[in-house]
Order: sequence, then C-alpha cells, then structure tokens
Amino acid sequence: MASDMRLEEQVAHLTKAVDEMSEVVARQDAEIAVLTRRVEMLMSREAEREIDGSSGSIPLADQKPPHW
Repeated sequence: MASDMRLEEQVAHLTKAVDEMSEVVARQDAEIAVLTRRVEMLMSREAEREIDGSSGSIPLADQKPPHW
C-alpha cells in the first residue's frame, strides 16, 4: 500500500514536471518563430540596402567608427 502511494506521488510529480516543460517548450517555440521572422526581415532589409547603395561606397555597417 505505501509503495502504491509512493508510486502515485512520483507519477504526479513527473506529470507536473512534464506539463511545465511542455509549456516552456511551447513558449520557446513561439519566441524562436518571432526571432526567425525578425532575422529574415533584417536580412531582407540589408539586402535591399546593399542593392540600393551599390554606388561604390562602403555600407555604413562596414565603415569604421570615427574614433578609429
């Protein structure tokens, strides 16, 4: 009997832990999706800037800061 009770407690704790981890994974999946879209947007913007600024000048991101 005590053994059954102990097993039920362990199963309850494991079930709670799995549920909590599942929530964390779902939240991280949503965050990764948002970050992926942001990176894609930034990459697209940068590609457009390189095409628009292909007049022979160095892109602003590649220029050394004035204090160098």
